[in-house]
Amino acid sequence: MSPRATTGRRAARTTAAGRHAARTGQYLALLGYMVFLAFPLLWLVSTAFKPPRELASLHPGWIPDHPTLDNFRQAFEEQPLLRSAGNSLIASLTAAVITVVIATPMAYVMARHHRSRLSRAATGWIVVSQAFPFVLVIIPLFLVLKEVRLIDSLAGLIMVYVVWSLPFALWMLAGYARAVPRELEEAAAVDGAGRLRTLISVTVPLLAPGIVATALFAFLTAWNEFFFALVLLKSPRKQTMPVILTHFIGTEGVADLGPLAAASLLATLPSLVLFAVIQRRITSGTLAGAVKH
Repeated sequence: MSPRATTGRRAARTTAAGRHAARTGQYLALLGYMVFLAFPLLWLVSTAFKPPRELASLHPGWIPDHPTLDNFRQAFEEQPLLRSAGNSLIASLTAAVITVVIATPMAYVMARHHRSRLSRAATGWIVVSQAFPFVLVIIPLFLVLKEVRLIDSLAGLIMVYVVWSLPFALWMLAGYARAVPRELEEAAAVDGAGRLRTLISVTVPLLAPGIVATALFAFLTAWNEFFFALVLLKSPRKQTMPVILTHFIGTEGVADLGPLAAASLLATLPSLVLFAVIQRRITSGTLAGAVKH
């Protein structure tokens, strides 16, 4: 074997070994990231099933020695969890539906006329709106809702959630809309479909993964939101789940850890279940079955 061939094989083996090491490093980094994300949830589950004696231990373990459901029973007895969960569900679902209904045609226009001044202005508004902190807008927002008598109402809270989610929803859906080929819309126009019919019958079905992802984002944003609900809702019967969770903390800042963990776990489950159900829809191809025969 010639020296050149030997050198080439060594270089190939070195390159393959380097790729294998890089891939192994990527997998290890991904595993570490998954552990980092899963740690709070696993610890929450463990805490929710621990009796008070184990919660007060100086060396708590991962798995409860004597699992109990008393924390869940106590959480339901101390606070109106079902009522607050119903309020959160109403606000979140309504805000998600309204956000998608408004954002879909607007995102389509932005995608098809992305070079126009109006589209650029809308994009600039999206970027700027995401930079505003909650504290900066809460006072004028409170005054506006007070004038229209929507303080301490789920309707006012839903309006806030829609306005707050709409910029990012537009940005998400506009990216999906740009991926829809114009040829499909032109084919529909040749068949006699108008713009509205084309949008409903051709574009919207192709945007289904983006619409689902946007709706999920709007739902989770409203479900987990705390600050607006705390300021705008005063009646105990109208408070949402995140606000109710703060009631497990006493006036001296001491948390009732077991019931708090149990209630927090219950508040987390809808998001996990919803994402598990529709994750396939989110990752599916946007143009599956879009070939015109």
